[in-house]
Amino acid sequence: MNKIPTLDVRRFDTDPEAFVADIGAAYRAWGFCGLSHHGITGEALDGPYRAFKAFFALPDEVKRKYHLPGTGGARGYTPFGIETAKDSKYPDLKEFFHIGRELPEGSRYLEWMPPNTWPAEVPDFQAQAYALYQALDALGSRVLAALALHIGLPEEFFVAPTRFGNSILRPIHYPPISTPDVPNVRAGAHEDINLITLLVGASAAGLEVKARNGDWVPFTAEADTIVVNIGDMLQRLTNHVYPSTTHRVVNPPGEAARQPRYSTPFFLHPNPDFEIATLPCCITPGNPNRYPEPISSHDYLMERLREIKLA
Repeated sequence: MNKIPTLDVRRFDTDPEAFVADIGAAYRAWGFCGLSHHGITGEALDGPYRAFKAFFALPDEVKRKYHLPGTGGARGYTPFGIETAKDSKYPDLKEFFHIGRELPEGSRYLEWMPPNTWPAEVPDFQAQAYALYQALDALGSRVLAALALHIGLPEEFFVAPTRFGNSILRPIHYPPISTPDVPNVRAGAHEDINLITLLVGASAAGLEVKARNGDWVPFTAEADTIVVNIGDMLQRLTNHVYPSTTHRVVNPPGEAARQPRYSTPFFLHPNPDFEIATLPCCITPGNPNRYPEPISSHDYLMERLREIKLA
């Protein structure tokens, strides 16, 4: 497999055995895959992007009303120049907004998952953002079902562990770059923390994936493709059967650097109290258990947020 594949999600219904084999092979080789014909099209994407752009166009002092210090960036606005990739000297060239799961009243997960904050200056922001949140959550569940089948688990294996997952929708704005020799990049080389990430907006150039041989491979998807990659939690859970691949967003050359870039990843997390314990089906004589000590997904998340200066 010499390039990152894009797969037609409809095949999960029409030819599930072949689809499961193909998506499993893609993730074992790359940790990344593009998904087409996923059913999230047209206004389902255009409406949220209009709302996100309207928010990022607000004056800085207005956006900062929605910055919630002390929360680790879990909800609301994170200003430009804060998040820093692990081991990087320079913060990423981006600002973003975090939207989490809306929990029912009295939920036992309220102690881990704070309520959302919504910008009043963009009236349809809440409706547009949360509709996209729910659509990506559902698509992510389909991907996890296929990945479960690929390693011999029941199709519904991930349903209960992610039903109240601490998943995050993150609209990102990468502003124009006016200084050609700036040392920062739009997003430094990193791996994601969560189970899987679904990325809307990889049709703009910049995303690069680190291949097993160390080469950086550009992955600019078709406009209607959602890019899905493995995160560190799933890598740990599956004992690296599904690898979490290093990736980055580089600064484009020339005139393109003076254009803004927008993207919206959805970080699909398990429930906060889910125990990340290596799956027995992923432990073999050739692949002994790398993680004999389990850890809760919340504790793992907090460890990682401290590393990237969000907590």
